[in-house]
Amino acid sequence: MGINSRKVVVVGCGFVGSSSAFALMQSQLFSEMVLIDADQKRAEGEAIDISHGMVFASPMKIYAGTYDDISDAAVIVITAGANQKPDETRLDLIKKNSRIMKSIVGEIKKREFEGILLIVSNPVDILTYIALKESGYPANRVIGSGTVLDTGRFRYELGEHLGVDSRSVHAYIIGEHGDSELAAWSDARVGGLPINHFDHDASMEKIFDHVKNSAYEIIARKHATYYGIAMAVCRICAAIVRDEQSIMPVSSLMQGEYGLEDVVLSIPAVVDANGIETVVPIELSEKELAQLKSSAEILKKIIKENS
Repeated sequence: MGINSRKVVVVGCGFVGSSSAFALMQSQLFSEMVLIDADQKRAEGEAIDISHGMVFASPMKIYAGTYDDISDAAVIVITAGANQKPDETRLDLIKKNSRIMKSIVGEIKKREFEGILLIVSNPVDILTYIALKESGYPANRVIGSGTVLDTGRFRYELGEHLGVDSRSVHAYIIGEHGDSELAAWSDARVGGLPINHFDHDASMEKIFDHVKNSAYEIIARKHATYYGIAMAVCRICAAIVRDEQSIMPVSSLMQGEYGLEDVVLSIPAVVDANGIETVVPIELSEKELAQLKSSAEILKKIIKENS
């Protein structure tokens, strides 16, 4: 059937899915958007509600559909899954959401889908690995949202601390999107200057802890996070449909990078119309490399225990 580069599908119409759909409508990246949810009426309601905002944005065909509508989509964004509750880690969700992911990918496999799978559901690294194995698609076509949002939070916190525009901060959170993630301080730059050029040592741990615990703090206050990740979804989709070759820390399959094999986690990668074009090696200290490998081992252990 081929790919319609102006068509996106969002599977899951909860807080994250509906917020992502709303952000995608405003982005003007697509001219057609299909919403799919186990609760068909919920999908219909979200489609109608978002459609009413088109008069303030640009024309777009938005409708609640089924998996029969996915074949020619450029991107399928999967947000379906159980919500993370207060005092619950992303990894606590694995058993519930792995079953949901396998069911969704099973439906997608029945159709001739040739586009990119963008996994957003948590725990995103584990579920991206499951989607990759269950689908049998090439690794470049199965992407997780990874630490794109964490990295955005990191850049924001550094910008606030240093009193500069966060867009002038170039720094990454890598590894698991979760408790074992790490800040790649060795590679961090502000306006081209290494971060260690600034007197920030006393604040490094505080900044990173705030970034790592941001989701828990938001969930404790409003029971869910969705606006930040919706913007991250939009950014990743833009890199794909515009063939931007943008570098961002999405979840991808490691195939020897940093000595890591057969595990999905976040390392900066070139993202374009083909999905993940290549992983981009960044500067890591010995301590950071050890932390990255430890993060990978945690994820591999969980996959083994739940396979």
